[in-house]
Amino acid sequence: MKAFVLGAGLGTRLRPLTERRPKPLVPIYGKPLITFAFDHLIANGAASFVINTHHCPEAYESLRGGGPYRGHPLTFQHEPVLLDTGGGIKNVGRLIGNEPFVVYNGDVLADFPLRPAITSHLASGNIATLILRSSGGPLHVQCRDGRVSDIRNVIRNSNDPSFLFTGISLLSPEIFRHIPAGEIVSILPVYLSLIRAGIAIGGTVVDDGLWFDIGTRDAYLGAHALLQPGGHRLSYLPDDWPQRVQKPAEVAPSAQVKGVCSIGRASQVGTGALLEDCVLWENATVLPGARLTRCVIRDGIAAGGTAFGVDF
Repeated sequence: MKAFVLGAGLGTRLRPLTERRPKPLVPIYGKPLITFAFDHLIANGAASFVINTHHCPEAYESLRGGGPYRGHPLTFQHEPVLLDTGGGIKNVGRLIGNEPFVVYNGDVLADFPLRPAITSHLASGNIATLILRSSGGPLHVQCRDGRVSDIRNVIRNSNDPSFLFTGISLLSPEIFRHIPAGEIVSILPVYLSLIRAGIAIGGTVVDDGLWFDIGTRDAYLGAHALLQPGGHRLSYLPDDWPQRVQKPAEVAPSAQVKGVCSIGRASQVGTGALLEDCVLWENATVLPGARLTRCVIRDGIAAGGTAFGVDF
């Protein structure tokens, strides 16, 4: 299957970290967030990727420059005007073609099994199947017996169980006929219209494995805590990932690195510096004698002094 990975979001809740790059390119232990989606999808049979862009599209050259990702082609579709989820899906119709495909939010980090849900979707004849979880966030999708009955109780107040939508869905090409062309539109009203018309929207609950939404600064730091060396191991990544210090970073012998820290490649930590629960992107610098706690230092930035919870 092809996969459409949503990469066009503005990442407003993560600013200023997303001022100069899209949220899906924010690194976790030096690895761009969107590549976790790629790896998860490859492990579940994805053949190629379409990615939409909007904010800082040139930043995606870091992915495009190397050609295919692990041998899987990448195609980028720029949106000069942000089209929202429904409009974004409609806009890549010619790139997807006439086959079922996966839609995957570019700010989601997950490792649960997808193949059973894909098999179920292909056999069901559903126009869409939403991947759901029983907990872990807002429970906005009402679903019973494998069929979505409502979203946010817009159609009616029912007693149907409510679930978290993971940001991952399986769509059949018929969906393109139901999304208006050239409009800024969420996929939500499209789904609600289909439900009202009696067209089946499936819901598959997958509670195994990890699901994590990198929506806020706390969640971003929390992902580092969750995935730190010795922490949760992502099944689709090599055993030597993650590295607390990514080569060729340099940490002065007298510097102290405590707690959950990630020091990006080509970064430098100066003499006598103290870092605790900090994230350094690539080419970041911590000045000698700095005392930093729960700080993020972006690429090309030098940080010094004493700071708590600052994004440099």
